[in-house]
Amino acid sequence: MARALPLYSVVLLVCLLGFGSAGDLNKDLEITWGGDRAKLLDAGNTLTLSLDKGSGSGFQSRNQYLFGKINMQIKLVHGNSAGTVTAYYLRSDESRWDEIDFEFLGNLSGDPYIVHTNIFTQGKGDREQQFYLWFDPTADFHTYSFLWNPQTIIFYVDGTPIREFKNKESKGIPFPKSHPMRLQSSLWNADDWATRGGRVKTDWTQAPFTAAYRNFNADQACIWSTLGSSSCGNGSSKNDSWLSQQLDSAGRQRLKWVQRNYMVYNYCTDSKRFSHGLPPECSV
Repeated sequence: MARALPLYSVVLLVCLLGFGSAGDLNKDLEITWGGDRAKLLDAGNTLTLSLDKGSGSGFQSRNQYLFGKINMQIKLVHGNSAGTVTAYYLRSDESRWDEIDFEFLGNLSGDPYIVHTNIFTQGKGDREQQFYLWFDPTADFHTYSFLWNPQTIIFYVDGTPIREFKNKESKGIPFPKSHPMRLQSSLWNADDWATRGGRVKTDWTQAPFTAAYRNFNADQACIWSTLGSSSCGNGSSKNDSWLSQQLDSAGRQRLKWVQRNYMVYNYCTDSKRFSHGLPPECSV
């Protein structure tokens, strides 16, 4: 039985749930596909994506970022969400792209969501880690965050780190640091693999499936311009301390707590899948 969230994480969770200034999401985000399945509501303070048998839907950030600390609150599809995937990720545009993924894999009513994470460098992923959550992500909004700087990538849920991928280029391991990425999100049907390896299919009688978003915050991020320059390091007064931020001892303890109690898959321990040897970062 997993233990309760430590007190310091509860305090941080309370702070993070209120993080991010409410505002018109249309200023920062644009709907990219799905037609009227994607909607801006509440004077632009809330964005919803829906999936029906005809199509899913998606949006992306208007800006590209080369490093950033990016937060957004999401309330996932409730009820029987089996077969659906709510993807929330950073991705570059190149054919050999970089990508930092949260994917929320739906499940039957009463069964937990799986948080699927992955990191692509130069078009190659295969770095999956999966987790259960310690709360119901469909009952309310929760904050999902990326910290991406030249030293590390950290995935956070309500301020609690669940995954860290350090820059080990000195050991010959690629790290995404050269290509600006855009925040994207989509809700789509993936019942060929998403729930129990594709054994449970989407129940279209439950459609439309809807996820909701609010409080996008990329104030601590380096905006990449079309001229090929960054908003960071140009002498501005913006606080760029996050550019060198890494986990402190308390953060490392929270990370260990999550991975010990809620991790359900780690590519670095899957010797059957990687029969010729685990990826090099797993032994560094």
